Amino acid sequence: MSTINEIRWKTDELDVLLTIGDDQVVRLRSILPHGEAVEKHSSPYFSDPSIPLHQVRLVGEGNLKHRTARSLIQSYVTLRLKYQSHKESTEDDAKVLEVTSHDDESKITVTARLVVFAGIPLLRSTTSVKNEGNSDVVLTQASSLTVGGLTARTRKWWQDWVIALPTNSWFREAQWKEQSLPDVGVDDFGVVDLPDGHVTTHASYSVSSHGSFSTGTYLPLGALKRKDGKETWLWSIENNGSWRWEIGDYLDSVYVSATGPTNHDHAWKEKLAPGQSFNSAPSTMVHVLDDYQSAFEILTQYRRRIRRKHKDNLNLPIIFNDYMNCLMGDPDENKIKSLLEAVLKTGAEYFVIDCGWYADDSNWWDDVGEWEPSKKRFPSGFKELLNHIKSKGLVPGLWLEPEVVGVRSVVAKQLPEEAFFQENGQRVVEKGRFQLDFRHPAVIERMDKIVDKLVLEYGAGYFKFDYNIDVIQGTDVDTFSPGAAALGHNRAYLQWVNGLFDRHPDLVIESCSSGAQRMEYAMLATHSLQSTSDQQDPVRYAAIAAAIPTAVTPEQGATWAYPQNNWSDEINAMTVVNSLLGRIHLSGTLDRLSDDQMALIRDGMDVYKTIRSDIKDGIPFWPLGLPHWHSEWLALGLATPSNGILLAVWRRGGGADTVALPIAELKGQAGVKVELLYPSKFQADFGWMENEGALSLRLESETAARLFRLGV
Repeated sequence: MSTINEIRWKTDELDVLLTIGDDQVVRLRSILPHGEAVEKHSSPYFSDPSIPLHQVRLVGEGNLKHRTARSLIQSYVTLRLKYQSHKESTEDDAKVLEVTSHDDESKITVTARLVVFAGIPLLRSTTSVKNEGNSDVVLTQASSLTVGGLTARTRKWWQDWVIALPTNSWFREAQWKEQSLPDVGVDDFGVVDLPDGHVTTHASYSVSSHGSFSTGTYLPLGALKRKDGKETWLWSIENNGSWRWEIGDYLDSVYVSATGPTNHDHAWKEKLAPGQSFNSAPSTMVHVLDDYQSAFEILTQYRRRIRRKHKDNLNLPIIFNDYMNCLMGDPDENKIKSLLEAVLKTGAEYFVIDCGWYADDSNWWDDVGEWEPSKKRFPSGFKELLNHIKSKGLVPGLWLEPEVVGVRSVVAKQLPEEAFFQENGQRVVEKGRFQLDFRHPAVIERMDKIVDKLVLEYGAGYFKFDYNIDVIQGTDVDTFSPGAAALGHNRAYLQWVNGLFDRHPDLVIESCSSGAQRMEYAMLATHSLQSTSDQQDPVRYAAIAAAIPTAVTPEQGATWAYPQNNWSDEINAMTVVNSLLGRIHLSGTLDRLSDDQMALIRDGMDVYKTIRSDIKDGIPFWPLGLPHWHSEWLALGLATPSNGILLAVWRRGGGADTVALPIAELKGQAGVKVELLYPSKFQADFGWMENEGALSLRLESETAARLFRLGV
């Protein structure tokens, strides 16, 4: 075995240092932008605050010392895994480092696969665990990424940093909050005064998701930010099911560990027979010697790199969907036809018929699953209606909820019992639906036939794949643990969706889940775009629209614009502005709008068509900081390669009628031009303040939104 004591992995983007101690345990010492150095004050008490690279747990084994078994670090096997080898390689535009360790007792071999993509200073990490022995091994945790020593080791290091995390709930998505380290229980515990050489306490702060709503409470993201804006750590987990990350204290500093499902949190255990392997969900880490906006720029570039390539993300067509503040799940051929002419006037390019097209009445919630068009709603024929939509130059689309079957549906009796999630021999029932298990071939065969028929026979070119139940318990059918079966289903579902794209490459598939309850980059590396919310109030929606690029690239984040004939012009303009720096999901009572109201909406769509080619390459930033749900002023900017700065600004009632919006990219530049793009004829008193490097804006209306372009 090698006697090296460190691995220095240098790419054009990052410098990564791993150390191998006298105990032969590999530790991830630092992740730095290439050629940079960061001040790390030495502690008067302790040395290296780095954490073992491989954080793995086996059944029956808790923690070796210092921390409790609830923690993601310090397991028995973690400290038994001894360095075996490492290998560097190049794959396409990525540099790869694989570091392998072995445990002589359990006979498992663990490999950390670290990846850096060209031009993107971000570390992507996965863990592979292989059973090299002659008997079964039961795995209960396999963290993807663990990094220690995040904070400078000053005497009062906890005072210099804040932890930031995004809450994510139905109607209130992507809302970030900040807390001090003492507020989450991670600060000075007087470790140096504890006996027996303690290097850490039991304190940790964890965030997790449990169940099939992968983002039903939080987005799988976190950030550790220095208060002076000079250093930021930003991490993410890519799993369309359960996950967890935690921070804690270790040797006068902070560590972070990120993982998919675990036994302790999610009833996940994986039995590995001899020769079998398990691969963890990917996690990523951005480390910048700058503020959080720089970190999100890198994360945005990474998201664009890993997703499936699709022309939808290049062309950004305008999508009309008949659901939100419009038909609300009650379509028929007369209602659709009455909307068509109004939709055409807006310049939309897709027409999506949302839920209800398969049901004879509105009592369809617990009867879904057959996915055959209703003859009562469409007496002239559903295929004829979709052909009529196509004849108008629009691509027809349909809503589908492929993972569920209603308890009253005939399909519930047609598929084998093993095709459904079960618990102790009983089907899992959630909100009147059964959960299909995409590990079962009968499910794949049936759903392939349904989608292929709707595409090939009916001419659907777009699907909104929705999902509206949260299954917590997983399934105990054909599995070692319910959590393992849930993870297997999640991965099988994504494999199925990718198969649809392979067969129908022009098909556009939107990810939706009660708004955005599965808004993460296991789903979004596959799906073309993401519904960002079911929020029906455009004023509240503004806070979501302004924050959504923290969760999804602008060109994948679809925000509703749903004008109403009984709303003021300012409110109708606001609902349009909400969507202009992302993807437009147009809806609302378009057929009831007056000529002037329709002209206002059409103007917004026309503006969008002039800027959408820039959105796909734009980098988001927030002149007023990350949005908050009750903020009176909100702002979202996109720095574009060729069209200057695009800036959306919202005023939401009360307070001052004037705001200054600093634009760091333009600070100190003379001759900055500011243009009001939309609504171009509405009141807005604005001007560029050269010395301050800021846009001054005054809006008379207490509820208003504007879109600007700034450049030199």
